[in-house]
Amino acid sequence: MDPYPPSPYLYVSHDGMISKEEAMKVVSTCKMDIHKFPFDTQKCNITFSSVIHTVADIQLIPFSNSSRATQASREVMQTQGEWEFLDMTVSRGKLIFEGGEWDTISYTITMKRRPLLHITNFLIPILFFLCLDLASFLISDQRGEKLGFKVTVLLAISVLLLILNDILPSMSNRSPLIATYCIVIFAFLLLSLFETIIVTHLIERDSVHQEWDQNQTGSHTCGPEEKRLGCCVFAVAERETPCDPLPVAEEVIGGVTAQEESGVLLLILDNLRAAERMLAFLVNNCSERKSGYWTTLARRINTAFFTIYLTSVILFITFICKEWFN
Repeated sequence: MDPYPPSPYLYVSHDGMISKEEAMKVVSTCKMDIHKFPFDTQKCNITFSSVIHTVADIQLIPFSNSSRATQASREVMQTQGEWEFLDMTVSRGKLIFEGGEWDTISYTITMKRRPLLHITNFLIPILFFLCLDLASFLISDQRGEKLGFKVTVLLAISVLLLILNDILPSMSNRSPLIATYCIVIFAFLLLSLFETIIVTHLIERDSVHQEWDQNQTGSHTCGPEEKRLGCCVFAVAERETPCDPLPVAEEVIGGVTAQEESGVLLLILDNLRAAERMLAFLVNNCSERKSGYWTTLARRINTAFFTIYLTSVILFITFICKEWFN
């Protein structure tokens, strides 16, 4: 409270009432509730009372009612800055302590913060970054730009969190909703970055398998003579017509005739052909699965995550707006 020079004037009314006015400047602090910052409304109470004189000595009576005090305050306050003055409530009460009774007059000042500056400089940019992260799902996962883009957006949110530390008042009993808003969006972006890393890893794993298959195929390429031999065997396999056995003499070699030995060799050749077909079938199926398995899995993960991600973002934005404007 800053004292002003005492006024030497007395006001005498026609009904015999004598009054004297003393001006004073009061600088006070109020406890703030910033739970809904920057859409918060604050109330500040200023109470006047005599310390020494009781009701028997001095009675305090408000000069004007609440509506007149509100109107007079609006006329006096030319500039309001960040705050918008709403109203002023005047109430009279009594303070009772150890048998004594004192008159009190309380002025309750209600102010509302102007949120436009914080909306344009902080809330909307964070929401834009979240929309950019959602739009990044349209970028191909096979390129490295998507991962770098998400890291850039995450760093931009980190810079805005430093700005929040400067604009947010430190005294409050409850956590402000704007802090929850920033932390949850930061968590969304972090989860999106993790998902991109996993999807990129799966796609690269599929690419590694394809390169390995190509290298294996190239390293086992047959020469000209081997190609002709393979084609010859394949042509014999397609005809499936048994060759006429050459006429051989019915001589016995070690107890087994040459005709019986030729039949055994043909049976072994048929078994080798069947094994070759089965092996080729298995190799083709395995290579087809390797070439597209991890990419398909990555696309399914990406689609499921985007659906859950978009639904969670919509629900969170709806919840936080409902809490702010409720």
